[in-house]
Amino acid sequence: LRRARPSLVTRKAKMSRLVIAFVGTATVCHGLTMGRNLLHSSRVLSRLGAEPRLVTSLAGGATDVSFEESGEFGTTEYVMTFKRGGETISPWHDVPLEAGEGLYNMLTEIPKMTLKKMEVATKVEGNPVMQDEKKGKARLYHGPIFWNYGCLPQTWEDPNIAGGPEVDGSAGDNDPLDVVEIGAASLSMGSITPVKPLGVLSMIDDGELDWKLIAISASDEHADKINDIDDIEQYYPGTVSGIREWFRWYKTPDGKPINGFGHGEKALGKEQAIEVIKETNAHYLALMEGKAEAGKLWLGK
Repeated sequence: LRRARPSLVTRKAKMSRLVIAFVGTATVCHGLTMGRNLLHSSRVLSRLGAEPRLVTSLAGGATDVSFEESGEFGTTEYVMTFKRGGETISPWHDVPLEAGEGLYNMLTEIPKMTLKKMEVATKVEGNPVMQDEKKGKARLYHGPIFWNYGCLPQTWEDPNIAGGPEVDGSAGDNDPLDVVEIGAASLSMGSITPVKPLGVLSMIDDGELDWKLIAISASDEHADKINDIDDIEQYYPGTVSGIREWFRWYKTPDGKPINGFGHGEKALGKEQAIEVIKETNAHYLALMEGKAEAGKLWLGK
């Protein structure tokens, strides 16, 4: 009997998993210990419970911010609410963008080596971190993300402003600026960490411009020696190409096409990365001043 050939979608899904696995193997090699990462992952994945739990301090730049968790982690009921002085604050609007000395505050949404797609809920009151969902079900990555992932507060990619030909005229994705933090340490979800910008990729996802800022924690052991995109390879080899390929393929197991990149797929350097930060901050300020269409975004007004 002849076996039926796998469908195109099935073959693409297998290919994407191979790419993700290959990228992960290369990434784990540069100074990370798998045991430590898996231990962190197990701690993150085991945070369960329906009752709110108050965490009184955060590692990172905003030590006066705490958070309260409710619902079961990994389900659509999970909510991480941020507090300052007992009052609910928005991690998008109430945490400063700049951390001083050329650093910026990064809010970690997804720690490295985890699968659950968590994000700041920009359309929910208070903008808590919540489980991303699709058709009422929690969204998971098909393979772990190998870097810390989050966003910069007080930034916004305006969907009403089209980019130039270098990004095929794509407009913003209506979210804060994404950050991929490449340091050795795993950052806790909800932590606010001063990071140094190193470069940026102009990812194009389903026709939308979705910048990926590449940065490193100011406390990383190599942070003082890595100052621009070309410095990364010496200390964390394969990282930039790994980020590009991970984000190119990560949606294909769901039958979606690969993501593209503008600027000839080049990772732009620190100077251009800072320009993107300034531009998305300007778009955010225009949004808060009522000069841009907010749609369903929660702006605290």
